[in-house]
Amino acid sequence: MEEAQDLPEQPVKKAKMQESREQSLSHVSNTEVSDQKTESSNLGSNLPMSSETSTTNASPVSTSSTVVNISTSAVASISQEYPTYTILGQSQYQTCYPSSGFGVVPPADSSTESLALATTTYPEEKPNALVPARAVQRPSSGDASTSPLLPRATASKELDEQARKNIPGKNRGKRKADTSSSQDSELERVFLWDLDETIIIFHSLLTGSYAQKYGKDPTLVIGSGLSMEEMIFEVADTHLFFNDLEECDQVHIEDVASDDNGQDLSNYNFSTDGFSGSGSNANHGSSVGVQGVDWMRKLAFRYRRVREIYNKYKTNVGGLLSPQKREALQRLRTDIEVLTDSWLETALKSLLLIQSRKNCENILITTTQLMPALAKVLLYGLGEVFPIENIYSATKIGKESCFERIVSRFGKKVTYVVIGDGRDEEIAAKQHNMPFWRITNHADLVSLHQALELDFL
Repeated sequence: MEEAQDLPEQPVKKAKMQESREQSLSHVSNTEVSDQKTESSNLGSNLPMSSETSTTNASPVSTSSTVVNISTSAVASISQEYPTYTILGQSQYQTCYPSSGFGVVPPADSSTESLALATTTYPEEKPNALVPARAVQRPSSGDASTSPLLPRATASKELDEQARKNIPGKNRGKRKADTSSSQDSELERVFLWDLDETIIIFHSLLTGSYAQKYGKDPTLVIGSGLSMEEMIFEVADTHLFFNDLEECDQVHIEDVASDDNGQDLSNYNFSTDGFSGSGSNANHGSSVGVQGVDWMRKLAFRYRRVREIYNKYKTNVGGLLSPQKREALQRLRTDIEVLTDSWLETALKSLLLIQSRKNCENILITTTQLMPALAKVLLYGLGEVFPIENIYSATKIGKESCFERIVSRFGKKVTYVVIGDGRDEEIAAKQHNMPFWRITNHADLVSLHQALELDFL
């Protein structure tokens, strides 16, 4: 790539950068979660739930009219091994275990029952796959002491134990180290982040609302916002083809990858390939001619190059800028941090804590168009936290549809937590029964980090 040079200032494009704002900055009313379980109070009043979470105690399943009386000590032992789980999202899991793993045991005297419980063994390691339970034949009537029921009862309990241990998502909060378990490498929790006014302060800098709310100098605040906006569009136009891609914006970097034929782009000249991203090609998707295919291939080439640039400079955005611009960016980021009382630094603590967990993922959903959003992430130093595959633009389809795509990508067994300040992400979270953590001030960011440190989230 050619070394970046100073470019003339780009016109300010505020209209494309402004995200939809919420009219009210107040927390979700506590009355919306008044019937939430008492245990969830550990999350603090700062975590209003977009949907109520309830737990149904599984009733024992009886396969015959005969009931086996289990001693109180045995029940207490089982309860200690499988404590009731009270963290968020448990309503999406099974409320009872499959009855196929239970054997049918006829009445037995207390000595036989005690022997069966005493000899029951449990596997020390989680099995890789759930072993299907074999059908247990009902014993013929007769003396229980002469029937071969003890081995069957033991085998049934082992299968039941395997069924319990193989139900996905049972472990929440702190996980015990278990190197032998293949489930340790599976994703358990996905955090869906808004960008503006949640991770960074940007839109409210431009409008002056942040200065008004926190008593800052409006001239300094608005000036810093305008300078950062200008730099964002300069990077997007110069390095991320925003002039070409503005009218054919995509939700995700992979959306046109299927049209890429894998051609070597090392000597490809993007400025002379004749590509035009104007609205005249808006209906290119329905074209079956050579021109339509050629246009889509050139579009895919640009998105591939954007991915390469992002991955190359995600930890060193200064490499895209001239020495003067690098110094200007450093000063600007420092000034914004001072004006916003280290807002970004506070948010980064939570982001990095989530990133350090092997079974958690940070996802970014923003109403900014994709190319300016990528430039914004790079310039604010968030490239290492958000891989380009984890960035979605909701400009065209809205956040609710973005959430649907993300759920389709990671599956419904994963626990999702939405973090944002706006009404749109709150409504989207409610539609998908996801917990919503509202960010309106510094205290909300601090409380979020504390909840993560305590493994409440």
